[in-house]
Amino acid sequence: MSKRQWNSGLRRWGMVLGLVGTLGLLSGCGRKDGVDAGPRGTAENPWVFGFSQCTLNEPWRVEMNRQVQLAAEKYPEVKLLMANAEDKSERQVNDVENFLAQGVDLIIISPKEAAPLTDIVAKAYKQGTPVVVLDRKVLGEDYSCFIGANNQKIGYQAGLKVKALLAEGGKVVELTGNMSSTPGEERQRGFREAIAEELASGKIEILHDADCDWKEERARSEMEAALAAHERIDLVYGHNDPMAHGAWMAASQQDRAEGIHFVGIDGLPNEGVSYVREGILTATFEYPTGGAEAIDVGLALMKGEPVEKVITLGTRIYTKEIVSARGEAID
Repeated sequence: MSKRQWNSGLRRWGMVLGLVGTLGLLSGCGRKDGVDAGPRGTAENPWVFGFSQCTLNEPWRVEMNRQVQLAAEKYPEVKLLMANAEDKSERQVNDVENFLAQGVDLIIISPKEAAPLTDIVAKAYKQGTPVVVLDRKVLGEDYSCFIGANNQKIGYQAGLKVKALLAEGGKVVELTGNMSSTPGEERQRGFREAIAEELASGKIEILHDADCDWKEERARSEMEAALAAHERIDLVYGHNDPMAHGAWMAASQQDRAEGIHFVGIDGLPNEGVSYVREGILTATFEYPTGGAEAIDVGLALMKGEPVEKVITLGTRIYTKEIVSARGEAID
């Protein structure tokens, strides 16, 4: 046999083997180790959900993870993969890329920031992977469902509470969350809308506001600066309970906490609600994590059931007078 004939034979065998390999891949869909795994969405062949969490540096996010896990454990037809971006948007982008490379059936994401996560969410969605966006929004509407509370409404309700507490007027410190995230921007917008008339007249004055990125230690430092600069502070509005608590710690250390109202948001039983019970916070507003709802929506999407584009969760207020109950629902 000539060299030319030998090479021609190799090419023909290569074409045959390639065809066999392709057929093998096609027939292997829905199989595990060559054994038919049966239909998807069963205990033997579960749907795989990838959950991208932006950080676990906040108690509220730890609680979100717990609720997502507990909800997933109820369904043997769901396998849950989890990733923690450790408070870095670029890492969260990579986490979602990794989920896509693994071929997950659905992605749940709670973004650190809106703009940096928009493109990767849109990429997954446009490639056909359903995406449930949890708590913080992305830009545009290239996702399957958004689940979260109405942060502007919660901020507005906090503003109404502040207005009632400062009926005779007062001076306020506002400690904001990450202002490049939608909850931070919306909680501020709602708050200031509620007290707009008082701000315009000078009845209520915001002496100091600072982006504390949801962190207790940063809020404590900012409150120390505010205390050093101002002899009178009547109220602190923290965009979450850890920041309100950090402000209280700073004021307590200087024996100035008495007479200052501290208002927060999150309302976790072992955090904000406990602070209200102990008299540290004057009020807190529940901010539900949506963890259980995310799993339920994910299952509905897998089954082809209709799902609302936006699911808005409710809130409740806790004060010393009603903390022993389940708070008071706010419409």
